[in-house]
Amino acid sequence: MVTLPRLLKTPLLHTLGCELPIMLAGMGGVSRHQLAAAVSNAGGFGVLGMVREPVERIRQEIIAFRQLSDGPLAVNLIPAATDRHLLMDQIATCLSLKVHSFVLFWQVDTALIRFLKKEGRQVIYQVGNQGDADLAQSAGADVLIVQGHEAGGHVRGSTSTFTLLPQIVPNCDIPVVAAGGIASGDALLAAFTLGAQGVSLGTAFLATHEANAHPHHKQRVVRANADDTLYTTRFTRNWHEPAPVRVLANAVTRGEYNNAPRDIILGEQDGQPVYLFSTDSPLADATGKVDDMALYCGQSCGQVHQQCSAAERIDQILNDVNRCLKQQHP
Repeated sequence: MVTLPRLLKTPLLHTLGCELPIMLAGMGGVSRHQLAAAVSNAGGFGVLGMVREPVERIRQEIIAFRQLSDGPLAVNLIPAATDRHLLMDQIATCLSLKVHSFVLFWQVDTALIRFLKKEGRQVIYQVGNQGDADLAQSAGADVLIVQGHEAGGHVRGSTSTFTLLPQIVPNCDIPVVAAGGIASGDALLAAFTLGAQGVSLGTAFLATHEANAHPHHKQRVVRANADDTLYTTRFTRNWHEPAPVRVLANAVTRGEYNNAPRDIILGEQDGQPVYLFSTDSPLADATGKVDDMALYCGQSCGQVHQQCSAAERIDQILNDVNRCLKQQHP
C-alpha cells in the first residue's frame, strides 16, 4: 500500500473504520460485492449499491462481501426512489445481518435517519445543496457526502463540488466527504484543501476490473473526456420523478428515440428486461443495445486513462497525491 500522507489522516478514518479516506460510490448494480470488497481490502470504504434490489439479492451480496473481506461495509439505499414496503424490508434484512453503516441519497428522510440511529447504526447521507445538508445533519447523520454537479449518475444538486464544499463545510459539525469531479490525486487534494475529510468515487471505480459494469460501458468511460458527458433528464423510466443524470452521449441523448414507444425493450440483464429510457445502466451480463442504455459517467472521466483493479486505482491516486505534495513542498 502507498504511504498515506499526514494531510489525509483525518477524523473520518476513525468514524468509518477504514485506513484510507476513499469511499466507493454506491452505484446501483455496479457496486456489488466484488468491487466493494476490493475497495475495502485496499484500505478504503466499501459500499454496496442496492437501490430497489430485492431483499434476497441484498442478503446474498452482504454474505458474498464478507466471504471476500472483513473490511468496513455500508449498504446504499435511496428511500424516495423505493417502494416503502420494499425499503423497510431492505432495512430489516440489513439489520438482521448486522450491517453497521448505511449510505442514503436523494430527498432527506429524517424519520429513517432517526430510526437507524435508534438502532445504533451509522448514517452517511449524500446531499447536493445546503438545505439537504442542514436537514440531514439536524436529523442525526454521522457523515455527509457532498455531491457536486460534475458527478455521474443521478445528480441531486446544481452546484459544483468545489463551490459547495467551502459553503457547507464551515456550517457542518460532522465529517464531509466530497463527490463529483474527483478521480486523481490533484482533485483529491483540491477537495481536502476546501475542508473535505474524504472522497467518494464512482467513475474512477466504474472503470475497474471488479466493477459489475458492462465492458462497453467501461471502455467508453476510459475513452471519454469531461466535455463528453451530458446532464439530461432522458433516463427517468423507473425513477419516482424526472430527475437529472450525467451520462455519455448515445442514441437516446441524440434524440433518435424521440418518437419511439416507451415500452421498447433494449436488452436484458439480471434476468430482467431493460426498457428504453430506463435508469438502469448496462451491467456485466447485459445483452442487446447496450450503448443505448444509461451510460453513467462523471466529468472526472478525463482523469481516468485505463482500466485496472480497484487497488491499482487507489494506488494511482495516492501516488499522484504524494507527487503533488513533493512538488509543492520539495
